[in-house]
Amino acid sequence: MNMTKNDTAVVFIDLQNDVLSDKGIAWALVGESVRENHTVENMERIFKAAKNKGFEVFISPHYFFPTDRGWKFNGPLEADEASTKTFARSGRLNLEGSSESGADWLERFKPYIEDGKTIVVSPHRVFGPQTNDLVLQLRKRRISKVILGGMLANMCVESHLREFLEQGFEIVVVKDATAAPRHPKWGYGYTAALINFAFLAHGVLSTDEVLAAMRHQLAA
Repeated sequence: MNMTKNDTAVVFIDLQNDVLSDKGIAWALVGESVRENHTVENMERIFKAAKNKGFEVFISPHYFFPTDRGWKFNGPLEADEASTKTFARSGRLNLEGSSESGADWLERFKPYIEDGKTIVVSPHRVFGPQTNDLVLQLRKRRISKVILGGMLANMCVESHLREFLEQGFEIVVVKDATAAPRHPKWGYGYTAALINFAFLAHGVLSTDEVLAAMRHQLAA
């Protein structure tokens, strides 16, 4: 997959405290994987390269609002998120209490996300982008190729990957710019994700490989 700033964008999912901060609600499950992969450091490296080289960056966040408590059924992870108030916000039109909350951006990433250039799309409501405007925003900018990372590897990242493929995008997943939970009963989600990434994506690369490919295309 050739990566150029004219048709390729970085898409990061759920860059929020609850899954990336050691104070986050999900840290007990995901923290070991985040540390092993150097997930935060690698995402920051990609942010820097994208900003320096003119690649557009999109963020697909995950929020839960008070009205979502009216949902009549949930899957296992949704039920856990609802009970623990993961990614919880006080309302769609209300940012009260959001700053430095679990739903807020990881502080380290705010300079990149809040630079006035990054496109933050509406929140996805379960796992994939079918429920937000991410695909529309990519299409409107004639983006056909995606460098994909973020959280969680086996849930939202894989769900975004699958929908992007159905929508006709070319996708490279950055395998060390993501992480996943180690669950005592369900197993290690990262292992499952890597297997499926290999079957599905056009490429599964390390951060080093992605940065080299971005530099190569710009040089060419």
